[in-house]
Amino acid sequence: MFLLFLSRAYTEPRPLLIFVQPGWGGAWACLGGWEEAQPGQVTPIDQRDIPDHGTSRSAGVEGSAMASTVKECLELQLLEVEMLLSMFPKRGEFSLDADAVPSIQRYLSNADGALPPQLEYRIALHVGEAKVKVELQVLLPHMYPQVAPQLFARSDALHRQQQLQLNTRLTSHISSLDPGDLCVCEAVQWVKDNSLPFLETCQASSECAAEAVRAKEKLRRMWIYSHHIYRQELRKKIFDCAKKLNLTGFCLTGKPGVICVEGLQENCEEFWRVIRYPNWKHISCKHVENIETEGSVDNLRLFHSFEDLQFQAHGDYGLRNDYHMDLGQFLEFLKQHQSGHIFQILFGVEGKLSDN
Repeated sequence: MFLLFLSRAYTEPRPLLIFVQPGWGGAWACLGGWEEAQPGQVTPIDQRDIPDHGTSRSAGVEGSAMASTVKECLELQLLEVEMLLSMFPKRGEFSLDADAVPSIQRYLSNADGALPPQLEYRIALHVGEAKVKVELQVLLPHMYPQVAPQLFARSDALHRQQQLQLNTRLTSHISSLDPGDLCVCEAVQWVKDNSLPFLETCQASSECAAEAVRAKEKLRRMWIYSHHIYRQELRKKIFDCAKKLNLTGFCLTGKPGVICVEGLQENCEEFWRVIRYPNWKHISCKHVENIETEGSVDNLRLFHSFEDLQFQAHGDYGLRNDYHMDLGQFLEFLKQHQSGHIFQILFGVEGKLSDN
């Protein structure tokens, strides 16, 4: 028996030719969907009818089948991105990291390599006559659309409660769709059709409470500790998010890594949500300060901008990135900004400056 098998994605089906030997025609004909095949007959089979793997295959074949499934999912993700780009061609409507698509394309050309980063992008929608901006943040697991995407809709015009309710409804709607279908376009349409009631409710409550909001504001200051901060893309994400949310503070790069952000309470909470998403494991918020004021929170800030701290490293372990920042210089920096007491909270020991 001779079998020619062309492995392609579902998006590019190719006909297969199977030469059926006597006595085997019925079994192979069932795979192709023709029940009346005769021995020796050349039978065309649609690749989509062939199972991804059999129950009796070896572990190596199962691994190959899994890689093939991931590859097919990634190809579908790229097709959906292409469709979304045609729907949102204007600058600022569709935001995607420059290397996101090329990294997936490199993997598709060599599926034996490491998996690319999960595809992550943002879509800016303008809702209602007022064209209120609602942003849909999208993170696609490698096995999407076989598994559900991670979606989050946010808007500066929404209070936290309305935003929570909107996303609860969005999640419920997506979970009601048929599994295995591409659904980001459906999510986009749902957000456009269903955001307006939440925005109107929020606007009404904001107008009623406007005087109270102006009377009192709350500054939040968060002290965040990480085992290390090295990766350039992570640092870029931290600085971009802090700038977008009008937060001041600093990011201490190296080992250990420390981040301080200060600003409006809701903006600090949004920063904390964004930088942890999707899977920053070695990070914790060590301390939070809340200060209420009847004036502007800007008068309470300890930092005038969001700074990039890089002190002289000490210790040479012969390994890339395996070095410690000079914590003495860091302690001095904290004291200059009326925050020397934070050193013990972050590291568990009291900081002391050298007499020298």
